[in-house]
Amino acid sequence: MEILVGKTAGFCYGVKKAVDGAKNENKNSKNVYCLGEIVHNKQVINDLEEQGIKFIENIEDAKGTTIIRAHGVPKEIYEEAKKRNIELKDYTCPNVLRIHKIVEDYSQKGYFVFLCGSSKHPENLGTISYCGENVYVIEKENDTFKALEKLEKTGIKKILVISQTTYSLEKFYIIEEIIRNELPRNIELEIKNTICKATELRQKETEEISKKVDMMIIIGGANSSNTKKLYEISKQNCKNSICIETVDELQIEEISKYDKIGVMAGASTPQKEIEKVVEKLEEL
Repeated sequence: MEILVGKTAGFCYGVKKAVDGAKNENKNSKNVYCLGEIVHNKQVINDLEEQGIKFIENIEDAKGTTIIRAHGVPKEIYEEAKKRNIELKDYTCPNVLRIHKIVEDYSQKGYFVFLCGSSKHPENLGTISYCGENVYVIEKENDTFKALEKLEKTGIKKILVISQTTYSLEKFYIIEEIIRNELPRNIELEIKNTICKATELRQKETEEISKKVDMMIIIGGANSSNTKKLYEISKQNCKNSICIETVDELQIEEISKYDKIGVMAGASTPQKEIEKVVEKLEEL
């Protein structure tokens, strides 16, 4: 059996910075809280909980040093924390902070914001809070037409198109093409591809590997947006693609039928989880 493991599999810079930061804060303080899941991976969360970090959903429940997760939070959280004298340790991914700054600047200049991504994703909830009233979240390609209808009703003559850091590169390009084809010429258009480089490289490598193998294994959290996108890309090129969180989900009898297997992992998947899967495959 030949095993191809993605070079870009596992923790990205932003995730590593947040997880290492959380561990360091826990060493230096007695009561450490994290507002929401620091990253979308159960194994990482369980590991940090065992070390003593408490995960909360509301800033009101914080009673000590509080970590801002890699996905970031709405700007109102910073204001509320200040009122309550809560010390925040901000580990928002630098790429996400950059998006917050961009949409805030453009919104203040009167732009309508088209945000490509999931309306319920924590990263976008934070981004939306910096957009003002004129924002539309485009989740799927067809949503672009609804966004353009909304823009027309407002009478605004300039738009900014921007993206969630882990959005599908392929979908972003399709949305861009629709906008360029459908947008009236009197509308000023600014397009900024803010899909992070690590996401872009991981998606491209997943596509390349999935075209070469008989079976593809994607490792990552069930609620991880970037992991789901890797699975979608893989499935397009290799029908025998599966998505798992841990090695325990592998069906050995099924896997043993294939001669060439590809392995890729999401941005919040720990290296040890990838190694466990590879070790199990090497046993075959």
